[in-house]
Order: sequence, then C-alpha cells, then structure tokens
Amino acid sequence: MTMSKTPDSAVRAYIEQHRAAFLDDLAEWLRIPSVSAQPEHAADVRRSADWLAAKLRETGFPTCEVWSTPGAPAVFAEWPSDDPQAPTVLVYGHHDVQPAAREDGWDTDPFEPVVRGNRLHARGAADDKGQVFFHTLGVRAHLAVTGRTTPAVHLKLLIEGEEESGSPHFRSLVEAHSDRLAADAVIVSDTGMWSEDTPTVCTGMRGLAECEIELRGPDQDIHSGSFGGAVPNPATEAARLVAALHDDHARVAVPGFYDGITELTDRERDLLAELPFDETQWLRTARSTATHGEAGHTTLERIWARPTAEVNGIGGGYQGPGSKTIIPSTAMVKLSFRLVSGQDPDHIEKCVRAWAADRLPAGIRHEITFGAATRPCLTPLDHPALQSLVRAMGRAFEQEIRFTREGGSGPAADLQDVLGAPVLFLGISVPSDGWHAPNEKVELDLLLKGVETTAHLWDDLAQNWRDTP
Repeated sequence: MTMSKTPDSAVRAYIEQHRAAFLDDLAEWLRIPSVSAQPEHAADVRRSADWLAAKLRETGFPTCEVWSTPGAPAVFAEWPSDDPQAPTVLVYGHHDVQPAAREDGWDTDPFEPVVRGNRLHARGAADDKGQVFFHTLGVRAHLAVTGRTTPAVHLKLLIEGEEESGSPHFRSLVEAHSDRLAADAVIVSDTGMWSEDTPTVCTGMRGLAECEIELRGPDQDIHSGSFGGAVPNPATEAARLVAALHDDHARVAVPGFYDGITELTDRERDLLAELPFDETQWLRTARSTATHGEAGHTTLERIWARPTAEVNGIGGGYQGPGSKTIIPSTAMVKLSFRLVSGQDPDHIEKCVRAWAADRLPAGIRHEITFGAATRPCLTPLDHPALQSLVRAMGRAFEQEIRFTREGGSGPAADLQDVLGAPVLFLGISVPSDGWHAPNEKVELDLLLKGVETTAHLWDDLAQNWRDTP
C-alpha cells in the first residue's frame, strides 16, 4: 500500500482560493428548477443537463455529452489519464431534484439559494447537485497540486436526470452505453454520513422486490349467512397469508428466502456497534414506541444488513360505515422484500410464488404481479478501492472514518450489475440536511470536505490499485 503524496495543506489552500467561485457556480445551477417529476419542468431538466455539460467542459473534461432517454436526459463526461495503466473510475449522481414550492413550508424561494451562517439552503443543495458539483473543484485541486495535466485515474461521470422519478430508464441507458461506461469501480455521490461529528462511508445498499397478490373466491360478493362457513373467504385467506409471512422470531418464513445470503462478519457487527446510535431518538424519528424485528440482531443490523418482508397494504370486502354481511369476492395483499448481498430477486420471486400457491386452499384463485426489482450491492471492507476512499476521506476530515450501510434501495445496484464493478459511496450530507423536505440545505464545511476527499482520492486509487494481484 502506498500513501498519496499530495500535500494536504496545498489542497486546502487551493480549495479556499477557489471557494467563492465554486459556490457562485453551484448557486447558478441550483436556480434551475430541474424537477423531473413535473412535466412542466421538462425544459428545465434539459437546461440543467446542458448547464452541467458546459461546466464540465470548462472544468477540463475533454468529452462531455448529454444523453437523451425516453424521459429526462443524463450527462456523460470522460477525462482519460495519460497513464494507460491507470484504473477507470465512474462517478454517479443525479441533476434532477424533488418538487418544491414556497407554500410547502420553505422560508425562502426554494430555487433561489440563500446562505445562512455556514449553510447553503436550496432545493438540490445536498440532494444531489451539491454532491455532484464538488467533483469539479476536487479534480481541479488534484491537478493543480500534483502538477498533472490529466487525472491520475481514467475519470468518467454519469449524472442522471430521472433519479427523483424512480430512474425508469436508467438501467436501459446503462446497458445501451455499457462500453462507454466500463469502469473498475463506481463511486456514488448521492448519499450521506452518520453525522457532522462522525464521518462515515456506506458499504452497501439493500435490494428490493415487490409484488401484489390478488385473491379471488366467489364470482361475486355473497351472503355470509347463506354461504359463510361453507366456502373459502379470500379476505380470510389474505389475513392467513400475511400471518404466515414471519415465524415467531420475526424471521421471514418463505422457504428458500435466506438462500445464499452474505452474513455479517464479527468485524462488521463490531464496527456497526461502534456508531453512536441512540435508539430512543431513532424511535422518535420512526414515530414508533418500540423496536421489533428478527431475533438475534440489533436495530442497525436489521435495517442495514438483514433481509425483510413487509406488508405494504392489505384489503378486501366492505370498507364503508356500518356492517355488510358478505363474503367478499376478492382480496389483495401488497408485499415488499428488502434484499441483502447474496440474494437474487428472481429466486425470491420463485420462492414467494411457490409459498403462496402452497398455502392457499382450493376455491381461492390467485394472481401474483411482481414489479421491477433492484439488486443489492455490497463492497467488502478490505476491498482496495474502498480502502483508498477511507484514507482520502480520513485525510480530509482528520479523523477515523467509520462504516454504515443503507437500508433503502437505488439505481447504484444497476451500475454494479451491468458493469460488474464494485460500488463505493462518497457522500458528505448529514441527516439534518432535509432531503425532499422544506428548507433543504448543505453544510458548507462538509461540502468542501467532499472536494478535499476527491482531491486525494484519485492519486490514492492510482497508486494502490496496482498493489493488488
């Protein structure tokens, strides 16, 4: 292992020298209301992509392209290293933002950036324009301090335009351009840290499979006095199906569900336990009064590193006031499954279909519809690219970097799946930044720590990637 020789003080001096211009540029970008979910902003999303492509050219990227999709456009940029043996790194982020309006509870216009104290408030300040944009100053600092004319790695960027709308065309975009996007590692800058005082790197994200099960009994609602107790009731069977989803230890009871999962190592469990987790505060955030979940695991383990099955909806029969003594004709259940490394969504679908068919009695017809799935992704703690990221971030923050995972799911898994490259997460946002909420903000000191991290990262990756067999 080789440590990067880039002087920390020189990097910080360069960033400070260019801080004002960097923030002015970011504010200009934040003024573009690139709301992908609202058709009336389609032209703004395109304008945002064009703005970013122009700014990346100004930064020095020799290749900058706006890639159209059936929905909103993405931006691709590439800056090859003059070292043909250098590793290739692809940075992912998104330039679209959530809807926002003053009447939602904003103190100021959400698309007119305002600095209050050491915080920049605007829609997209943290999610995700701020975290995309810090890469522009980071690579410039890297070049200025090292004296290089090209990055130490082959650097690529893919900045999506539909993440806030569910990334409906993202996988097909990646598949269509897989040769241009080929990389040794993917860095996702659309994430956050534990807190301002506890900088962290995320090492994994759960996948997702979801389905709706429709149950049909009688061909129409029928009288419960005349037929009740003599024919199967689809609402009753829906309840039985839900009740059978977990065992007495809150483990998912679908046969084959846990096949092949990557279990937490003792070291990973110890590292998660080191985080300053306040369960009482977490419960307040969850608007709940007690924790519950798979026996033998802590709350953080349950939401980050264990697979789950949740009932998202259940219905059937009469829902109005008073009573209506019927056996309903139909019932339905909506289920979602969060998946961890080692689980395959196709296998989960087969297991759920077999489980439901086995539990439902004669006289109950059923149909299961699965939506598009997201695969889980996990980077081992000893992966050399992850170690480079941890060292670079440690130099920027001047303290130990700890590890988290992400309980949700996102398009990062598509990059891992299609490109076959490990996914790393570099984000500096903190929970108080208020993603998707009124008065979204980014802490300016942390934003510049993101700049500093990337200024060190490319050297470290280039020097240490070859140390691996």
